[in-house]
Amino acid sequence: MNLFDKNNRFNIANLVTYMNVSAGIMAIFFIVKGDFFTAIILAWIGGACDIIDGKLARKYNLSTEFGIQLDSFADFLSFVVMPAFLLFYAVKHYSGITGVEELLLGLVFIWYIINGLRRLVEFNLKVDVGEVEKYFEGVPTPLGAILLWILYLLNAYSVITSGYVIAVLVLIIAWSLNSKLKIPHP
Repeated sequence: MNLFDKNNRFNIANLVTYMNVSAGIMAIFFIVKGDFFTAIILAWIGGACDIIDGKLARKYNLSTEFGIQLDSFADFLSFVVMPAFLLFYAVKHYSGITGVEELLLGLVFIWYIINGLRRLVEFNLKVDVGEVEKYFEGVPTPLGAILLWILYLLNAYSVITSGYVIAVLVLIIAWSLNSKLKIPHP
């Protein structure tokens, strides 16, 4: 198995992307168990993998359509679904929301996940293999995840305790994912 073969589904760049997927799945497991700290560590590992896989793909000319789709799946899991789970479970834990507030917040997170998925699909339809744009249109999903993690901290440290306020802020972040905002590419 050649780790630097573009056609190998398990080349070095894709292996790092699979590590991102694994970190996202393990993070969700720890979120459901209530171990938010471990989940956040795994999320940051996934984020590091997301940076590294793209750099490896470009450096070693491993960019393929398969790799782009795989990376988007990893992004969806690690930067859309997992942070939404983290914040939802954290708000339930730290703020003790129930009933209508919990239902509303759950629906808002479903809307966030749909918007994150839409953002990734739209991005894939516009991107060419191996090409990097100067600006993102709309907030990239990793930045959306960071914004949700900030909300997590604000909730965990009792700065924002209302599920309704969190819901409004999450709706704004969800909107920003598919907005016309120009965000510089790092």
